[in-house]
Amino acid sequence: MVKDVEVAERGSFSGKDYQDPPPAPLIDAEELTKWSFYRALIAEFIATLLFLYITVLTVIGYKSQTDTTANGDVCGGVGILGIAWAFGGMIFILVYCTAGISGGHINPAVTFGLFLARKVSLIRAILYMVAQCLGAICGVGLVKAFQKSLYTRYGGGANSLNDGYSTGTGLGAEIIGTFVLVYTVFSATDPKRSARDSHVPVLAPLPIGFAVFMVHLATIPVTGTGINPARSFGAAVIFNKDKPWDDHWIFWVGPFIGAAIAAFYHQFILRAGAVKALGSFRSNPNV
Repeated sequence: MVKDVEVAERGSFSGKDYQDPPPAPLIDAEELTKWSFYRALIAEFIATLLFLYITVLTVIGYKSQTDTTANGDVCGGVGILGIAWAFGGMIFILVYCTAGISGGHINPAVTFGLFLARKVSLIRAILYMVAQCLGAICGVGLVKAFQKSLYTRYGGGANSLNDGYSTGTGLGAEIIGTFVLVYTVFSATDPKRSARDSHVPVLAPLPIGFAVFMVHLATIPVTGTGINPARSFGAAVIFNKDKPWDDHWIFWVGPFIGAAIAAFYHQFILRAGAVKALGSFRSNPNV
């Protein structure tokens, strides 16, 4: 059966320019000597800064426009739909802009999932996460600097578990939401899919942005939607109130679990990594 799978795969792609990139080394110190690596870190920092600046401003603007105690209209503002569009639209724009430079991660959970799939080295993964978190802090810091009174009054865009929802529900929402996002990232950037469906052009940032949009529609009422630890961390650092910090672990543990499940599902189930590994094991005469 394993041999049949391998033959079918070779037969299906024999006429295609399809080749899996080699796995990234766990530790690649040589990266630290290349300007392209630092350029990628800068791209991740700036992209996450812009992402947080636009989206948090959107959240605060919506809350101020619907605050009836401040002459707002309960039906005013962009609504949850508009907030979801802001997050999804910015991811679409920023992934499109940075994909060719850094891969367009803009999210520690995405970086973690790609690391588990051996798409990036440990050094790159760690420094990407640092750049993303610093960018998020700076992005929210700009919002507070420009609109301090509104920022403080309307929660600073910080994530926390909303009233009426249990910790388990919030954690589950973050796990499933991040799974949707990271699974979409793997699928949209899969070289095998690109070769197989070469007649169907796929602009990878588009489905990734739509995944973020759809997840926000579903989970804004539950957790305000994290699915991006840098987004939650930057807002929590600048807002710095007890409630966001009390719930903050949810926005790291949930996304990382969701990303790990997505990486395993795509690499070992859909891409038959486990079947190939088992076939290689069985065919080794020394075992």
